[in-house]
Amino acid sequence: MNTQATILVVDDTPENLALMHALLRDSYRVKVANHGLRALELAATEPAPDLILLDIMMPEIDGYEVCRRLKANPQTREIPVLFLTAKSEETDEETGLALGAVDYLTKPIKPAIVLARIKTHLQLRAAALFLADRNRYLEAEVHRRTLEVQAIQDVTILAMASLAETRDNETGNHIRRTQHYVKALAEALSQQPGYAHMLDEKTIGLLFKSAPLHDIGKVGIPDAVLLKPGPFDSDEMTIMKTHAQLGRDAIEHAERQLGMEVDFLRYAKEIAYSHQEKWDGSGYPEGLAGEAIPLSARLMALADVYDALISRRVYKPPFSHEQAKEIICNGRGNHFDPAVVDAFLAEEERFIEIARTFSD
Repeated sequence: MNTQATILVVDDTPENLALMHALLRDSYRVKVANHGLRALELAATEPAPDLILLDIMMPEIDGYEVCRRLKANPQTREIPVLFLTAKSEETDEETGLALGAVDYLTKPIKPAIVLARIKTHLQLRAAALFLADRNRYLEAEVHRRTLEVQAIQDVTILAMASLAETRDNETGNHIRRTQHYVKALAEALSQQPGYAHMLDEKTIGLLFKSAPLHDIGKVGIPDAVLLKPGPFDSDEMTIMKTHAQLGRDAIEHAERQLGMEVDFLRYAKEIAYSHQEKWDGSGYPEGLAGEAIPLSARLMALADVYDALISRRVYKPPFSHEQAKEIICNGRGNHFDPAVVDAFLAEEERFIEIARTFSD
């Protein structure tokens, strides 16, 4: 038995308070209240009682009302209430239990029964508190591990993307800008009825994480091609186009090493493989057209081209936003998904801000 448990006895009769104090004092810490308002005050005072023995027939507010107020208060609602009363009708007991009491005993009391019921309910409360603490611990642990997994995902993607970036040192913050462009486009499209079911918060989060891997395949392109300071000839362009398949294959290889497909890499594979496809079917590697191109890749296509246009390259100066905007609008319906272009136009101020925030 827990000798440290505190019991609050509520009764307006001094003799009853004295009787219960004498019965309980050897095993419990006892507090007494001779009316309902005092009981509510003591119940809300730390340390809170572990159990309340509550009379019903009292002046000012009766025990039923005390119980109602205890259960309505988040600070006291979990304290078990055991009615101890001279009201012995079945309807009285039904009322008490319906209000949230854990038990109902009638006077005159039988000391052994009262002590046994008190012990039982204190044990039940201790078990409930233990389970609640355990559940809180487990919830906190799940949250911690979820954050840890998310952090590992983020670090893995950024490490892989940064590896690709080192092969082309002129791209600077390209992967970060395109990551945020994709998110802006996805959030804009998610407001459209035809796309809301495809772009929920979780999916947009995965797209944001996956976007930096769009050029991961460049790690497999020879320096003589990748770092050439000028236009590619036809043979070089053929080699350069292989970066789409190299990127997807690298991610699939990583999954095979793990022995499973990884949900957060699904969009990374789509983006790496298909972001060079064009809406009219003239892109590569498969010449996909329209909605046959994964939505993730259609978003990335515009983000990638916009950033290439506004960025300095060894073969060209940076274009202004207005110049890039004109080129993208001219590509509406042939290079780019018209809906994605419309999303871009709706978010162009956000694009400008992203470019400014992550400027090279």
